[in-house]
Amino acid sequence: MWQRIQTLYLAIATILTCSLFFSKVATIVGPEGEDIAIMYYEKLPYLLFIIMVSAANAISLISFKARNIQMRLSVISALLLIAFQIWLGVDFLANRKDLIFSYTAVFPLTAAILDMLAARNIFLDEAMVQAASRLRASRKSRH
Repeated sequence: MWQRIQTLYLAIATILTCSLFFSKVATIVGPEGEDIAIMYYEKLPYLLFIIMVSAANAISLISFKARNIQMRLSVISALLLIAFQIWLGVDFLANRKDLIFSYTAVFPLTAAILDMLAARNIFLDEAMVQAASRLRASRKSRH
């Protein structure tokens, strides 16, 4: 399981998405200079995205024996993360004067890139296994 690079990509993406549960998305500077933190779990759409993506990444991480499912879940997770990043970008553009966004606002994009890299490597592994199976089958038919 851990000897493949895609497992590392999926583990880092899972850690990044799960860390959003405990992170702040933005800070509002109050009129008297006090900072009010807005957490990801305080906004329901953000929370739903984080739950869906974290679940997809976790299932993809532990389903290393079913490469097709793992690859599909990685792609779905990447697409959800891109949609989440777009949503964060729209919120940033709409509220850029009122909010100071945290560096964690780019975690979804980073995790999406890692998920796509994992899906690519899973696909390459599956292609290698299929090629080896074809070679074994052709070798058996000759003898």
